[in-house]
Parts: sequence; C-alpha cells; structure tokens
Amino acid sequence: MRRALRAAVTACLIAAGALTATVLALPAQADTQICEQFGSTTIGGRYVVMNNRWGTSAEQCITVTTAGFTIASQQGVGNTSGAPVSYPAVYYGCHYTNCSPGTNLPLRVDQITSATSSIEYGFVGGATYDAAYDIWLDPAPKTDGVNQQEIMIWFNRQGAIQPIGSVVGNATIGGRTWEVWRGNNGQNEVVSYVAPAPITTLGFSVLDFITDVRNRGAITSAWYLTSIQAGFEPWIGGAGLAVKSFSATVNGGGTTPPTTTPPTTTPPTTTPPPGGTGCAVAYKTNAWPGGFTADVTVTNTGGSAIGGWSLGFTLPAGQTVTQTWNATLSATSGATTARNLSYNGGISAGGSQSFGFQGTYAGAFATPAAFTLNGAACA
Repeated sequence: MRRALRAAVTACLIAAGALTATVLALPAQADTQICEQFGSTTIGGRYVVMNNRWGTSAEQCITVTTAGFTIASQQGVGNTSGAPVSYPAVYYGCHYTNCSPGTNLPLRVDQITSATSSIEYGFVGGATYDAAYDIWLDPAPKTDGVNQQEIMIWFNRQGAIQPIGSVVGNATIGGRTWEVWRGNNGQNEVVSYVAPAPITTLGFSVLDFITDVRNRGAITSAWYLTSIQAGFEPWIGGAGLAVKSFSATVNGGGTTPPTTTPPTTTPPTTTPPPGGTGCAVAYKTNAWPGGFTADVTVTNTGGSAIGGWSLGFTLPAGQTVTQTWNATLSATSGATTARNLSYNGGISAGGSQSFGFQGTYAGAFATPAAFTLNGAACA
C-alpha cells in the first residue's frame, strides 16, 4: 500500500530514514514534539512512535504522549488518486533497522501462540485520511527494508480514497465483517480489511488477520511477523488525528515479551510516601463476546512523589487475565495486585502511569468496584 518508508523508492530516502531513527529513538517525555522527517522516540519502554513524513517536503509535526501521539500540524497535500503524504504511527517490532525496546520480533508465524492488540483512535472532520493498522510479514526475519507482505486494517477513512488494488470479497474476523481488498503497490503485496463504519476502539487478535491472509495463499506459516503498527495516512489535513492508546503483545518462539514477566531487579519500594497517598484510577475497557481489554491509568493526586506503586483491585467473577503489559499481576483472577516494572515505578505529584491487560469473561461483563494504591483507597 502507500506508506512511508514502505513506499519510498530511492536509496537515499531509505538511508535517511534509518539514520534518523538511530539518532532520535530516545524515550519520550510528556508532550514531546517531533517535526523531523523520520524522527522517532520510544514510549512506555516498549513502543516506537515515528513521524514518518515521506511523500511531501511540507512540514508535519506530531505530539507524542505517554500512550500514543497526536498530529499537531500537517501541511502537505497528496493526490487522492495516488499515495498519501506520510504515515505517522506507533509500533511494536522492527521498522527500517529501528526495533522497539525488548521486542521478540521478527518471529515465525508457526511459532506464534498468540498475538493480541488494542487500539483507541481519535478522529477529526474536514480532512482526507485513513486510520490504518499495519501488520508486516516477510519470508526472512528482516529488520530493515521493505517486507514482501503488508496487511492493512482500515479502521476509518474520510474523503475520496481507497486501498491498493480491488475488492476480492468479505471476511468475518473477530466477530466483525470486513471488506477485503488485494493488490500490489509496486514494492510489496497488500491485503486490506476495510471497516464498513468507523471504529474508534478495538481489542483483537492480530493472529486472526494473519491466519486469514495465510488461508488466501499470500503467505505461509514459515514467514515472519516483523512489526505491528497503528497510525494514519493523511492526504489532506489531519491535524488533531490521534492514536490515544496502543498495545501489542506477541507470544511464542519459546520467549515471553519482557513486559509480561516480573522485572529482574526488585521494584522500588511500594510503601506510601510521607504525607499519605492520594490517587485516582481511570479504568477503560473494550469488551466483546467472551473477551475484553482494560487500559488502566493511575494518577497520583497526593502532594508527594511515589517511588513505586501497587494497585490492588478485585476482578469480577468469571474474568481471567491472559495478557498483561507495563505491569505484573499477582493473580489472573479474583483479588489481584498490579505492580510497576523496573522502568515505570515513579509517579510524580499530579503525574500518572498506565498499564493494561487482556482477558476472557463469562456471564455479564463488569468492572472492579474499588482500587487501592499502596494500600490507600483511590477515587
């Protein structure tokens, strides 16, 4: 499909992208702004956020948050009969030699036991764009250059644009019906899944889409998954478009992603700081029949910084956690405690930290009734 470095056709452009990624892939601070053409940074000690402006010389800037990014300005204009001007995105895995911290990708498809993700988009009107989720695969475990197979999931599109190729039918994946397109952008094969109506939030199995593409004969189980990406392809405008949150977890190959295992060092103390602990918890969920994801944000409303955190809560009856990111859980059902990892223990006064998990449930879906932070009740 049409994509940043994906659709780049000159060696100098590729080299520039790789060099910039190497220089700029530093941990993001709050509200970090990136205007460099291929500038990037890391968030959560796990994902890379990239500006990836490849189809225009006009300025594009993104504001990086702790969970995603927002397009702050986008001055380029693309031909709606051709390619977009950029692909700002957040990703897990490897993209043009820039691999996300601690990733276990590339990983052979037949070694993947599960691959799950959750995404929350923020849309705007008056622009021409698609909200595109990308899954990249190749016969070799590539960490640079263009992969041979791209899977695109269009969560939304606005304006007179369409995916690469032509419609080849429909597919039911994750309980939803998708219009399927197939084609070639001149550099790689593309299979696109287009939602019939905008989707702002979704938790799903990435492996389900990979399996459908394999069943179409486009890849084999011996191919490698190299990266999972979520962002936007703007043609005209786009300021205000946002990836509000993104998570991806791939298990298999005899390894476990680093964020789902306890840290190798003892976490900082989780006792309340002098003066007591005040806290507020935002617990956002996305549920579908039999499954759900939860994104949890813990805010320190007290007057002192916290050196380490333990969030206690009870999962409603029938719920079982299957995947976790940015925290460890003491149990997968019932009463549990989420504890910080080695890189996200500190919460300044007025600051926050986020973690999440995916799980299954039986019966009616519900959310925890109460939370405690380091033993103190939260609002």
